[in-house]
Parts: sequence; structure tokens; C-alpha cells
Amino acid sequence: MKQELVDNDITVIGGGLAGVCAAIAAARLGQKVALVQNRPVLGGNSSSEVRVWVCGATAHGTNRYARETGIMGELFVENQYRNPEGNPYLWDLVVLEAVKAEANITLYLNTDVHEVQAEGSEDDRTITAVVGWMMASERRITFKSSVYLDCTGDGLIGFLAGAKFSLGREARSEYNEEWAPEVADGITLGSTILFYTKDAGVPVNFVPPSFARDISETTIPLRRVIRSGDSGCHYWWIEWGGEHDTVHDNEMIRDELWSVIYGIWDYIKNSGKFGADNMTLEWVGALPGKREYRRFIGDYVLNQNDIIAQREFADGVAFGGWSIDLHPPQGMYAEASGSKHMHADGVYHIPFRSLYSANVRNMLMAGRDISASHVAFGTTRVMATCAVIGEAAGTGAALSRRLGATPRELQARHLAELRQTLLRQDASVIGLRSTDEADLARRARVSASSVQSALELAQPGEAYRLRQDVAVLFPADPGISGFELLLDAEQAAEVTAELWDTGRGENYVPHTLQARATAHAEAGRRPGVAFDLQWQPEQPQNAFVIIKANPAVSLHHSLEPHSGVLVFFKDEQPQVSKELEDHSTDQLVVLWKMKGQARRPFCFRLGSPTAAFAADKAVNGYHRPYGGPQQWMSEPMKEGKPEWLQLDWDAEQTFGEIHLTFNDDVNEDLVNLHHHRTPFAIIPELVRNYRVEALGAGGEWTEIAAGTGNRKRKVVHRLPEPVQARSLRVVIESTNGSRHAELIEIRAYGDAH
Repeated sequence: MKQELVDNDITVIGGGLAGVCAAIAAARLGQKVALVQNRPVLGGNSSSEVRVWVCGATAHGTNRYARETGIMGELFVENQYRNPEGNPYLWDLVVLEAVKAEANITLYLNTDVHEVQAEGSEDDRTITAVVGWMMASERRITFKSSVYLDCTGDGLIGFLAGAKFSLGREARSEYNEEWAPEVADGITLGSTILFYTKDAGVPVNFVPPSFARDISETTIPLRRVIRSGDSGCHYWWIEWGGEHDTVHDNEMIRDELWSVIYGIWDYIKNSGKFGADNMTLEWVGALPGKREYRRFIGDYVLNQNDIIAQREFADGVAFGGWSIDLHPPQGMYAEASGSKHMHADGVYHIPFRSLYSANVRNMLMAGRDISASHVAFGTTRVMATCAVIGEAAGTGAALSRRLGATPRELQARHLAELRQTLLRQDASVIGLRSTDEADLARRARVSASSVQSALELAQPGEAYRLRQDVAVLFPADPGISGFELLLDAEQAAEVTAELWDTGRGENYVPHTLQARATAHAEAGRRPGVAFDLQWQPEQPQNAFVIIKANPAVSLHHSLEPHSGVLVFFKDEQPQVSKELEDHSTDQLVVLWKMKGQARRPFCFRLGSPTAAFAADKAVNGYHRPYGGPQQWMSEPMKEGKPEWLQLDWDAEQTFGEIHLTFNDDVNEDLVNLHHHRTPFAIIPELVRNYRVEALGAGGEWTEIAAGTGNRKRKVVHRLPEPVQARSLRVVIESTNGSRHAELIEIRAYGDAH
């Protein structure tokens, strides 16, 4: 047996998406990181070993402009390009390559950490080392560092270090949570094993194993949806173990899940109800995907009320948007719906105080073991949210190490630096603007070759009969003076439109009625039916215009999308069976659905010009939609004529690093496996070919950086030599499909950041 000592700045234990993003974040900030994973692959529950879809704040399109940016966003966009079929092994590679691209990370796969060395009193502990066993290599490795991150999911590291934690459900009185039980108990969400099927093209027999459960003797066929051809996460409801100990009873839980999987397959194959003669099993998981175990106590415990109220925290560092999604304790055997959901009106905020231990001074946590109540955990547990939490925790760990501060001291003394660092790295802190004094672009005058100042969608496509209320959302910047619709009327008709605000910059639902107007339409196609809608809000924000139902009238979907514009349909019908998921339509994000039509808004024209796409939006401190699109957009590009955005200073500046953030349409729902496939491999709005130029003393533009075939959202150009100039410009030559040049943010620094 080989004994080894590894000394790094930071040790991350757990190679799920939380641990991966934490390690990458810390490494990019210059810290030497050991990433320790007890499995042969990275990705945790999303890996090819378990194969759970990576869900996050979009909630499969329920929330708008909600997809994660930062490291998780990079993984989504790269996987979309390289793995459109959703092959789980290719997803493994996307995650692995992201880690291997960071020279500051040393990866230890197949290394199970089961020993923690810690010292200090019960209320003030310090981890001094963790010890892991590398399976099949007979290597016992001691990891020493200044800061440790528990990204294990089950929370083993913190537990062994003596960190305070919760397990099970808190009583309702503890945090005044509506969905908490009256009396605390040890019940958790259960575990799941998934399976894949395929059509073999010829008849295939199936002889069930002796331990297969006869599901016809259970409530499963009555209370759950079983279909031939479904596989993977369609069977997320094969869940059990919540009334047991999901760690110590893991083997028993796995056996029970296997018995049901083979029982379901026996039912599909041999009951004669499914026409599945040619279907066969392709893969059955062997590793239960755990949902819940320990949750550590931090300086703040996130709870249900914070989620639903979308509470803003001074130390907000991450966000989520999945519903509070809780499952019955009996899992697949329950007679209740497989899940019940409570939605906020939009995304919610996660504080840094929930990401470090209250009593272990050098431990942060990321993933499903953060400081949250059981009810709040019902939303923070999904993997893309765990990933953005991981990036925030890894960034916090890097700053703690560099500044020689504990995470608590970082929160107290360096909070602004933490949050601004996250913004600079393209992590999303919703509603926060950049105040980075080192960014030279913030002090520049901004101009552009052109700006899209008319908000008009005038290329009609498929007609849509107005049998129900529908809506379009667009920026009111600075305000609205008149609104026109293209519509077809079977007969003379009165059509009513209502203008609502959305209440908050991060929300995309009707909140307060601001104006109402009725227009008369004669029979036939009417290209400019005008509604006298007037609104001058105190500050730019989104308008939610509802067109009231009238079956005699049809609107027209636009043939092309438009950044900052969305379409909605008022629909009280559940999108999925209530046997599986119980979503109440009195929750606005459920009532107003996009129905997969987000890129097909209705044709309309705004009567007044818009400033929503002005050149200076690229330096206003926002780097994702918030109360408007927050980006520069040109007029439609003409063949052979690039569009440009220019920065000018009164005095010569020195440039060493340029940051560009392009529009990757964070409204587009991306999922790593087979749940969702876009009709394009690269987000069309992303800029494809561009160059960055500096204006020399002789009045000539010189190229200092360029991108060809770009498919990334955030690009950082570190210049080989400093450049002096009084003007910079980004020249956009082509996009990946959009007719407009679009730039969310440009930053310019005098040296490397």
C-alpha cells in the first residue's frame, strides 16, 4: 500500500456538478485544487452511471430567461453542440474535459474519502486533513489544504469533521413553513434507479428474475404513468427509501428499486397491454441516485418563505428556479401524486451564508447538502442549481484562501468583492450590476454602427386562433405609446388588450394592470390594428400585454424570434398527468405557459421607439436579462457589411485583457440528456466571427484579437502585449443564424484578471 501526502490550496471532495463547478471556479482564480471523486466518472447523478437529467432554474421552460450562465452554462452550451442526441457517455466527456482544461486542478477519481482530521471545540472546528483510499490502486492519500468543500451530497466530510447538520423534516413551527409537517421527523426524499430501453427490430422475449416485483399487485399501475418506449427520467417516480435511512440502507433500497424496475419491464413486455414485442432493455442502473440526506447548518438556513417571496439577500451569490418539489414518503407505492410543486413567480436567490458551516471554520458546502430546510431543499437540490451554488462556493473558497480569511470573515468583510468576482466570471447574481472600478469600459463613451430602435415583428407565419387569452412580453424602455397587432378577423370584432407590469425585474408574469384598450377590427386581414396603450414607468422594465380571447380572431406567429420578446398562453390544463406531478394553476408561472413557442412570438409593432437595445447597454453592468434584455443589438445585418460597437476615452488607455459576453439566449431550455433537443446545434444569436480593433495614433484601426467559428457565450482575450489606444471596437462579421449583431457585455482591463 502506497502512502501519499497531497498539499493544495483547496480540496474539493465530491465530483458531482457542484464539486466540478466549485473546483473549476477556484482553479480559474489561481488556486491549486485537488478534486476528489469516489466514482470512476464525474457528474454525480448526471453521469452515465445514474443518468438523471440536469434540471435547473428554467424548470423545463416554466421560468423565463432563467438558464444558468457561468460554468454550468458553459457545460450546457458545449453539450448542446457536441452531444445533441443526449448520449450519457458524451456528457461524461464534456464534464471531464472541462475539468482537464484547468491546469490548476489535480483530479483524483476512484478515491473514497472516509477519514477526516479536525480539531477544536464543538462550536469552532477546523479541518486539518482528509484521507482517501484510491480503489484498485492501493494508494492511501492524505489531502491537506487551507479550505475544504464538502460536495459529497450525503455530507460525509462535514459529518466526520463535526459540522452541525439536519436530517429529515423540520417541524412547521421551526421556520413557519406551510409545507412542513406539524411534528419533525426523519423522513427524506427517496432514491431512484433508472433504465433505458430500445427497439431491437425483432421480437425479444423477457424472462423476469425471481426477485421481480409483481406490480399488478401494487398501486403502481393505477397511480403512475407506464408506457412502452419511455425510459430514463420518464421513470423518475421509481423512488423509494424516504422512510428509511438512504445512506445506511442503500443496499436494501437498491434491491427494492431493482425489483420494481424488472417488475415494470415484465408488465410492459408480458401483460399484452403495450405492444412491446420488439422492445428490449438496453441499460439498467446499478447505483441509486440519492435525493436527500444531511443538510449542514450555516449562518443562514434557507427556507420555504425565502423561496416563495423571492427574498433578496445582501449576500446573494446564486439563484434557483425549480419549484419546491416534494415527494410522498412511500415513493412509488404511494397513492398520492408522485410529486407536489409550489412555484414562486420567478427565480429566487441563495445567500452565501448558506454555503459555509456555522461551526467548522474552513469548510464550505455545495450541492444538496447546503444550509436549507427540508422544504427549501425541495428546490435547491436539482443539479444545475447545485452547480451554480458550487461555482459560488468555489469562488468563495478561492477568495478566502487568497485573503487569508475564513468564509464567515469573507462574508463580513469582503462580500462586495465576492459578488463582483462572480459577475466578472459570468456567474449569475440576479439583479446585481457590475461596479468593477478596474473595468475601463465603464468609463468609456459608447457608440455603434446601428441600433435596433424599432420594436416590430412583421414577418407573419402560422395563424393562431384566439380561443384563449395570450400575451406578449417586451421591454418598455423608456415607455410605451401605442401598440399594434397583425390579426385576421372572420367578422367584425372587438379585441381587448391589457398592459401589465411584471412586478420585479426577474419576473415574467402579469403583476399590476397599468392600461387597457379595446380596438375594432373589420373582417379580413388587418396588419395594423391599433390599441391605445400608454405607459411611462419610472424606470425601464418589461411590459406583459394580454390579448383577451376572441375565437373570431386569429393572430400570427412571427417567422423569426426577437431578443427581449416572449409569447405566453393562458392555460389551466396541467402539462403532465396529476398522477405524476401536482402543479396548481393558481401559480402564475404555471398558468401562463410558453408551450415551446418562445421563438415564435406574435407579430406586433410598438408605436414608440425603444432604447432597450442601445449601445450603452453593453456597459451598463448587467450581463443577463433583468427588467429588459440588457444588451446591444444592431439593425438587421446586410450582406458584407459588419456591425460594430465602439468605446472611446478622452485619454489613452492601456489594455491587457478584453472580456466579451455574447447572447446565448438564456431563455432556451437546455438539458444534458435526451429530454430536450434544439433545432440548432449552436444558439443562433451567438456571434460567430468577430474581431477586436484598437485605434492607433495614426488614425488606423489595428486588429488586436479575433474569434472565428465562436460558439461560446463568454470569451476572454488576454493580449500577448499591452496595447495603448483611445478607442476600441468590436467588429461583428457574422452570427450563428440571427440577422442581428448582439453583444451583452464588453469589459476592458489594463492587466490580467
